[in-house]
Amino acid sequence: MKTALPTSTDAVHAGERVDRPDHTLAPSIALTATYTFADSDDLERFMRGEDPDPGRLDYGRYGNPTVREVEARIAALDGTEDALLFPSGMAALTTTILALVKAGDDVVLFRDTYRRTRQFVVKMLSRLGVSHTLLEPGDLDGLAAAIGPKTRLVITEMPTNPYLRCVDVERLAEICKKTRAKTLVDATFATPINAMFSAMGIDLVVHSATKYLGGHNDVLGGSVSGPSSLLSVVHEARDVLGGVSDPHAAMLIGRGMKTLSLRVARQNQTALEVARALEAHPAVERVYYPMLESHPDHAIAKKHLAGGGGVVSFVVRGGKDGARRVVDACKLARIAPSLGGVETLIEQPAIMSYSELGPEELVAVGIAPGLVRLAVGIEETEDVVGDLLQAMDAAAGA
Repeated sequence: MKTALPTSTDAVHAGERVDRPDHTLAPSIALTATYTFADSDDLERFMRGEDPDPGRLDYGRYGNPTVREVEARIAALDGTEDALLFPSGMAALTTTILALVKAGDDVVLFRDTYRRTRQFVVKMLSRLGVSHTLLEPGDLDGLAAAIGPKTRLVITEMPTNPYLRCVDVERLAEICKKTRAKTLVDATFATPINAMFSAMGIDLVVHSATKYLGGHNDVLGGSVSGPSSLLSVVHEARDVLGGVSDPHAAMLIGRGMKTLSLRVARQNQTALEVARALEAHPAVERVYYPMLESHPDHAIAKKHLAGGGGVVSFVVRGGKDGARRVVDACKLARIAPSLGGVETLIEQPAIMSYSELGPEELVAVGIAPGLVRLAVGIEETEDVVGDLLQAMDAAAGA
């Protein structure tokens, strides 16, 4: 198993075919829903598994050469035997969970796991007879106590959204290895550039490829990486459920991944500078960034992450209205609900991601009214920092 973090060379070349038709440098987009056979003998050899071409396919729901090349690169970057691509991060996550659990099983997850993941496990899986156990953020003592004979899957994010909480992944994996429970980490915020969770003992790694892997805010996608034995089960579920990636989307994700290492390095740098500038600003109550010593999980982040990623969350004095003034005063950062792309984006979770909740409900789920989430792009660091500082000053003046 690979343990070293991937390089720019890996991001550009891992998993690529060198025998492409017509000797093209860039991969072709295989825009086909089905594949042909020369005659009945050719078909029967394929069905018996005797085809000399191990990558041959018969129908688009079961695979695509453009998609397969991207899957090979994701697996290489995550340091796993295999990977599967899906049309969205949630498709990757839900298909994987459905493939691994059955009625009577229990799924353990932390309360700060992505809200749509929680919603799927808590509300939808319960209809199928799958129970769940919710733990407080990073509570590994609670995890050890919660795992029982029915526990099939333990899910966490690293870092989490929006407070960038970090869990000791190695200890989590060690706890679960003593049981039948499999581990799944949503590594969207970390990216393969900042952490190789498979080398820390994690079974399955999920990414929303819409974010850093694609990197340009122009494509939806998701992936799951892990050992072939587990992914074969997920692959079968994907064949049945139909959550297959479009080859054009796969091409965009693969092209975006070629610059992943360069983009994440810039975003790590810019986000840290932003976090330091915000921490020194009098209009800010609290900054959440794992590479700041003030972050509650700084020691864990330093242990497990090569960089803090491109998201900085902070609480503005003045509550909901104060945060609104800061967001509206930004000139470079655009108001939008995503992250990981080349453009800097900003949002106020209380009126975007959690807009359906009232003041008391926001407090109950831990979302401060004055919370702002900034997802830095690859613009010049001083421009991103300068835009935010002028927004803070403009908001204070207003």
